[in-house]
Amino acid sequence: MVPSARSNYSQNQLLNKMRRSIFIAFILVSLISRGQTSPAVIKMPELQRLMESNNDTTYVINFWATWCVPCVKEFPAFVALAAEHKNEKVRVVMVSLDFKKSMAQSIIPFLEKHPIDGTVVVLDEPDYNSWIDKVNKDWQGEIPVTVIVNNSKKIKEFFNHDFTKESLSESFNKTIKQ
Repeated sequence: MVPSARSNYSQNQLLNKMRRSIFIAFILVSLISRGQTSPAVIKMPELQRLMESNNDTTYVINFWATWCVPCVKEFPAFVALAAEHKNEKVRVVMVSLDFKKSMAQSIIPFLEKHPIDGTVVVLDEPDYNSWIDKVNKDWQGEIPVTVIVNNSKKIKEFFNHDFTKESLSESFNKTIKQ
């Protein structure tokens, strides 16, 4: 018996969905690996998948760079938040806007001096205008910027200012208790 074109189409659809699910799971696992000093280089679609994932994990996503003084100053606040919530469904994701070519000279030495029990990625998207609205339509491009997301709880808060340890903890707690 020869399978019909319709059953092949359904099988192909199922196979494509499975491939897509495996790809998304791979990206999420690689993004959520903890304690790394060599960040993954990603594109905006991978970050969007993380920001749009519909699970019960709260993601604290900070956009920063090693050349940004306020970013470096607030980095310990994110280290503390990641450590404080490491046994909970909370993931701190530090999205470096440094150029990927500066990884060996800037990013890795910084992370070796300032380890974080979270995820660090380098966003390889030099044309900010092509992706910045996908993070938040009100974002003008300044850093540091932080987004707290939990799609299953319908939480998405945008912060376009730097944090101290206390102000980050306060904003986080207020956001997740919505």
